[in-house]
Amino acid sequence: MILLVPSDVLRPRRADDHFAAEAAAAREAGMEVALVDHDALTTPGGADRAVSRVRGSGEAIYCGWMLRSEQYAAFAEALGRRGVTLRTSAEQYRQAHELPGWYSRLAAVTPESVWTVGGDRAGFEKACRELGAGPAVLRDYTKSMKHYWHEAAFVPEVADADSAWSVASRFRELREDMAGGFVLRRFERFVSPEVRTWWVDGVCRVTGPHPDTAPEMPGTGLDLTAAGPLITGLRLPFVTADFVLREDGVWRLVELGDGQVSDRPRTTPPEELIGVVRGRGGAITGGTAR
Repeated sequence: MILLVPSDVLRPRRADDHFAAEAAAAREAGMEVALVDHDALTTPGGADRAVSRVRGSGEAIYCGWMLRSEQYAAFAEALGRRGVTLRTSAEQYRQAHELPGWYSRLAAVTPESVWTVGGDRAGFEKACRELGAGPAVLRDYTKSMKHYWHEAAFVPEVADADSAWSVASRFRELREDMAGGFVLRRFERFVSPEVRTWWVDGVCRVTGPHPDTAPEMPGTGLDLTAAGPLITGLRLPFVTADFVLREDGVWRLVELGDGQVSDRPRTTPPEELIGVVRGRGGAITGGTAR
């Protein structure tokens, strides 16, 4: 098993500081670690150059910055030409990374959502009509602009076409590299910090705080009774799922993502995450789960 991590921009023979702990933990566990050039990965035609330092052959897992689905596909192809196979295929990455890939299978446990193909106003207004009146949260296939909540994320009333489009326009302005199209999600009122869970081959192996709110955890134990079998049914090798408690006491899935590009909260030791990625050890709980 090879762990692939981004190299430091200024010191290309060293791991990027953000992923240095994972690289060190992998080496300590006996894994081979190889560096990839993230800037080259995000440059059209740069995938082969990005993996030029990768040696050896066999299965690999990536731990790094987010990649668009088409960039990941080029990454996988370039590695394949060197005899290295990513554990997560390009198709599996797209399914986990983009909301339209996972939504239909998980619709029962996540806010109602509709989306567009592209960023034009006609498609956006059609999606608003499909969702129906009421407040919504705006994002694209892979990311929200939640730190710009009132200007580029929260739509107070989707039936107010001009006001809703104003939020969408600001989102598109801020998200210059918008992925796929607009996604409108029915607004639900949440009352707890988020919980990040890590799933390996359909099994929840790590439970802990979300990186944005670590070390804060909900006072109520996470209940995976409804969502767990649905996530397992996706048959994806390595994903994260973020949950939050709704005001009526129901746990809701707010995001599914590919585990390779999901940030690790500093409260979860890198050695433990590397251990479960390799398929060793029991479930790790940084909070309460049942």
